[in-house]
Amino acid sequence: MPERIVLVGYGPVGARFVEELLPLVRDGRAGLTVVGAEAADAYNRVLIAEYAVGHANRDDLEITDTSQALDAGVRLLTGTSVTQVNRSRRTVSLGTGEQLPYDRLVLATGARANVPTLDGVKRLRRDVMMPAADAAALDSAEAPLPRGVTALRDLDDAHTVLAAVQAARRIVVLGAGVLGMEIALAAANAGAEASVVYHGDIPMGRNLDRGGGAVLARNARRAGVTMINHSRAESLLFHQDDDGVARFDALVCADGKQIHGDLLLLSCGVGARRELAHLAGLPVSTGILVDEDLRSWNDPDIYAIGDCAHVAPKPAAGASSALPSGGPSGLVGPGWRQADWLAARFAAEIRGSDSTAGLAPQRSNVVMLKAEGIDVVAAGDIGPEPWDAEGPQAHTGDCPSAPLSVSQWADPEHGRYVKMVTRGGILEGFVCVGMPRTAAELTLLFERGSELPADRSVLLRFDGPDYVPTAGGDAFAPDATVCWCNGVTVGAITDSAGAGNATVACIGAATRAGTGCGGCKTRIGEILTHFAQ
Repeated sequence: MPERIVLVGYGPVGARFVEELLPLVRDGRAGLTVVGAEAADAYNRVLIAEYAVGHANRDDLEITDTSQALDAGVRLLTGTSVTQVNRSRRTVSLGTGEQLPYDRLVLATGARANVPTLDGVKRLRRDVMMPAADAAALDSAEAPLPRGVTALRDLDDAHTVLAAVQAARRIVVLGAGVLGMEIALAAANAGAEASVVYHGDIPMGRNLDRGGGAVLARNARRAGVTMINHSRAESLLFHQDDDGVARFDALVCADGKQIHGDLLLLSCGVGARRELAHLAGLPVSTGILVDEDLRSWNDPDIYAIGDCAHVAPKPAAGASSALPSGGPSGLVGPGWRQADWLAARFAAEIRGSDSTAGLAPQRSNVVMLKAEGIDVVAAGDIGPEPWDAEGPQAHTGDCPSAPLSVSQWADPEHGRYVKMVTRGGILEGFVCVGMPRTAAELTLLFERGSELPADRSVLLRFDGPDYVPTAGGDAFAPDATVCWCNGVTVGAITDSAGAGNATVACIGAATRAGTGCGGCKTRIGEILTHFAQ
C-alpha cells in the first residue's frame, strides 16, 4: 500500500513540498492529499504588496503547476478547512465532515496577521478555538475586521487595497515593518496618500539600527509617505456608511492625535496558525514545536514546515520545561528549504535508501526591503554602536576571541547609509540603505564569513560613479548566492544561461531564481550581461 501523506496548507511552502514529492506520487509509493483553506491555487504571497498596488498582475504570482500535481495523482482540496487532528486514529477531520486517514501528516498552515489591541476591533484567543468549518471564515470567524480595516495576507485583502490605491484614497498603515513599509511606499508611488504610524523611533526597528532607520524614514518622506513615529495607537473612530454600517474614519493615538484615512491597513506582524496543533495536544510555542528533523516533539508521525514551524531541539527527559526562544523565521526562503529537505527525506525513507541525518544547515536570514528607488538590506547582529566603550568579546570554551568593532558611514542628504559589525575582521552583521551594489558585496562576505578589507571604506566604491565590475570580482564568483529565497548561486545562473536561458524570466523558470521576493532580478540581469560579454 502507498504511504498516505496528508498536507494541511497550500501556500508557497506547501506548494513547494507538493512539487518535490511528485516523483514519489508518480511511482505509486505515496498517496498525497492536500487541504488548502483558500479557494485559489497556491500563489506567491511575498509579492502580494506589489499586486495590491497594481505593480504585478495575477500571473506574476503563479509559483506552481497545479495541473501537473493533479495529473500525477495528487488529491487537492482547496477552499476546505481542517477542523481537528485525531492523533489516536491518525485521521484529520474536514469542515465538510470527511475523515482523512494519514500515515504522515505535514502541517504547513502558515501564519495570520496579528490584530493589535485597539478599541473598536475585536480580538480572539484563536489558540483555544476550534478552527472554523467554513474555510472562507478561517481567520475572520467570530471576529471580522470593521469595514475599512484590512490586513494584507491574501488575495481578497489585496483587492481591497488595490481598490483604494486606484481611487487615490488615503491609506493609513499601522506598523512599520518590512511589509508595512513596502506597501506604503508602493501605494505612494502609485498615487495614493500613504501614512505609516508606528510606536518606535525608527521604521523596521527589528531589522535596522537607529542610523539606518533614520535614513530609511527620510527616504520614505521624500517618496511621499507621511511617517508618524512615537505613536501608540489606542482606538478607532468610525462614521456611518449610507447602509448604516460603521466604517473606519480615523486612528486615535495615546497622545490624542487623530490620523484620518479611508483605509486602515494593519501591518503589526504575523502569528503562526498553531491552534490545530495545540488542540491536538502537540507542543507549541511561537509556532508548532518540531525538532531538527521537522518532526513534532511528541508525535513522530506529524511534521511542520514554513511559517507555522518553530524548529528547536527537543529537550531531554527531566530538562527544564521552559519554552525555547526564537520562532519561525517569517521568510519564504527558509520555508522552501524545509519543504525541499522534508520531501527528500520522505522519498529516501519510503524507498528504503539512505536518508539525510538531521536538518540541512539553514543560511543566515538576510532581510531586504523591496521598493522603487529605495534599497534596504540588513543581516546578522547590528546592535553594537561605533562609540561603545569596548565591544563585547565572544567566548569559545574558555578562550575569549576578538571584541566586536563597528564601521559606519552616512550620507543622509543622498539617502545613503552603511554600518558593518565585525569580529576579528569577519562580518557579523550589517545595514545598508541606498547602496545596492555595496549591499550585494556585503551579503556575499556575510554569507561566506570572509574577512573584510582592513580599510572598510573601499567597500563603498561599489556604488561609486566610476565602478565597473570585473571578471575576477567576487560579485561573479560561482558560489556567490544571488537568490536568497531559493538559494541559487551565480554558477547555477551561468550554467542555465549556457543552456540557452538568456532572459531573467527564463532563468527564473529554469532555476527558480527571482521567483521569491523578486529583489534579485536586477542582479540576475547583471550576471546575464556579464555572461554574454
